[in-house]
Amino acid sequence: MTLGPSGHSDSFTRDRLPPADQWPDMPRAAFVYPDWINVGVELTDAMVARGFGDHTALIGNGRIRTYKELSDWTNRIAHALVEDYGVKPGHRVLIRSANNPAMVAAWLAATKAGAVVVNTMPMLRASELTKIVDKAEVSLALCDTRLMEEMVTCAKSSAHLRHVVGFDGTANHDAELDRAALGKSVRFAAAKTGRDDVALLGFTSGTTGEPKATMHFHRDILTIADGYAREVLGVVPEDVFVGSPPLAFTFGLGGLAVFPLRFGAAACLLENASPPNLIEIIQKYRAAVCFTAPTAYRVMLKAMEEGADLSSLRAAVSAGETLPAPVYEEWIAKTGKPMLDGIGATEMLHIFLTNRFDDHRPACTGRPVAGYEAKIVDEDGAEMPRGSVGRLAVRGPTGCRYMDDTRQVKYVQNGWNLTGDAFWQDENGYFHFAARTDDMIISSGYNIAGPDVEAALLAHADVLECAVVGEPDPERGQIVVAHVVLVEGVAPTPETAKRLQDHVKASIAPYKYPRRVEFVATLPKTQTGKIQRFRLRTAE
Repeated sequence: MTLGPSGHSDSFTRDRLPPADQWPDMPRAAFVYPDWINVGVELTDAMVARGFGDHTALIGNGRIRTYKELSDWTNRIAHALVEDYGVKPGHRVLIRSANNPAMVAAWLAATKAGAVVVNTMPMLRASELTKIVDKAEVSLALCDTRLMEEMVTCAKSSAHLRHVVGFDGTANHDAELDRAALGKSVRFAAAKTGRDDVALLGFTSGTTGEPKATMHFHRDILTIADGYAREVLGVVPEDVFVGSPPLAFTFGLGGLAVFPLRFGAAACLLENASPPNLIEIIQKYRAAVCFTAPTAYRVMLKAMEEGADLSSLRAAVSAGETLPAPVYEEWIAKTGKPMLDGIGATEMLHIFLTNRFDDHRPACTGRPVAGYEAKIVDEDGAEMPRGSVGRLAVRGPTGCRYMDDTRQVKYVQNGWNLTGDAFWQDENGYFHFAARTDDMIISSGYNIAGPDVEAALLAHADVLECAVVGEPDPERGQIVVAHVVLVEGVAPTPETAKRLQDHVKASIAPYKYPRRVEFVATLPKTQTGKIQRFRLRTAE
C-alpha cells in the first residue's frame, strides 16, 4: 500500500500503522481525493465557499449555529490550540464530552490544526481514560468543564497528558478554551494534511479488555459520506439529522456530524438522547434522518400510537444491534417507510452492509454499500455455500488498521476484514445476521467486553471468582449477566448483588454494569482451570 504525502511534523501515528502486508485490500477507485486535504476544512470553510454559510449546521443546548458561525468558531479555536497550547500536526488531542455543538466544534478545530483526534465518551472513568491516553500518548485533552473530575484524575497519574483544557459544552462559552479563542481571528490557515494522514483514532473494546485504536485517514472520513450517506441516504441540504449514538463512536460521528455537514444539512445534538427526548426534537425540528437502536424505535412506535407526529422522518437508520423483524414490520405499517437496518464496525469506520429505501426485507442486513464486497467464509477463509452460517468477511474503501497492535492479523486475513460476526447469505445475495463469533456483548448498541466487567467485579472484596456473559434480551438485544462466586461468609442476597452492581458502576463506564448477578458455588472450568463461558451461555 503506497501512502500519499504526510503533513504531520509528529509522525507518531504513521510510524505505528500496521505493516503493509497486514492491511486489508482497499479498492478505492470510486473515491479519489487530492494529495492534500483537511476534513475539518471540507466540512466548514469549504461549505461556506459553496454557498451554505447561512444554512443551519448545528442545533443543541439552546443554540443554533450556521455554517459561517461554525467555520468562524472552529477557526478561532484552532488558533488557540496552535498558538496557546502548542498543537502541531500529528499531535494526539483527546476530547471528552457528551453530544453537543461544542464537542463537534472542538473536533473540527483540532482537525484543522492537523491533530489526530481521539473522541471519548463522558461515561468513561479515569482508569479507562488512562488506557487510551497511554496507548495514543495524548498530551492535550479538551474536556467539557462539567466532566472534568475523571479527566483530571487521569492526568495526575499520566506520563503523557500534560494539559487538560476545559471548554463550555453549554451555550455560555465561559471556559478556558472559549476565552482563549474569543480574541482570535475567524480566518485560519489550516494544517496542510495529506489524504492518508491519520485524522481520527477510534478506540474500541477488545475482548481481552485491552482497547484497540483504529486508525482513520482524512480521506476515510470523507469516503463514508461520499459512499453510504450519498448512495443510501441521499442526503439533501434540507435534512435535519438526529440520533442517540455518542459522537465518540464512529457510528455517531458519521451519522450526526460528518454526514449532515458534508451535504449542507443540519445536525440536532442531544446530550441525553433518551427516546422521549428524541421524539420531542424530531417533532420540534421536523427531523428527516434518525440514527438509533431498535430499543428506541420501539418507544417511538408506542409514542405514535399516543399521538406523536414523526411523519417528517424519511430515514430511520437502525444499527448497533440486530433489528427484530416485528419492529421493522410495525414501522412500515405505521409510517409507510422502511427502517434501514445496517451493520458497521469501528474498524471499518461506518456502515458497510445495509438495506435501501427501494430494497429491504425483514430480519435482513441487506447488501454491501457501493464500493464494498462481502462474503461468508469458514475458519480457513474459504467461501461457504449460500445458506451456511460462517464468518463475515468484508473489504472496501475503508478497512481495519489497528495502531501498533498484534490483533491486526486476526482481524485482517487474506486481504479481508473479519468483523467478528457470524452471518449467512441467502440465494438472492442478501446477508443475515446470526451471532457474534467472539465474547463481545452488544447491549443497546454499546460494545461491552466481558473481561472489563470481570476485572471490576474482582476488585471487590466480596468476590472470589466471576465470569461475565451476554444473555439475549428483547429490549436491549443482550444484557450483561455476572456469575459470581462469593468469598466465604458473604451472603448471596439481593443486597450483595446491588452492592456489586454499584461497585461496577463506580469503577468503569456505568453502561457496562451487570443487569443481573447470579451467585454460584463454582464456575465451569477446563482441566487446566480456564473458565468455560460458553457453558454459562448455554445454561442461560
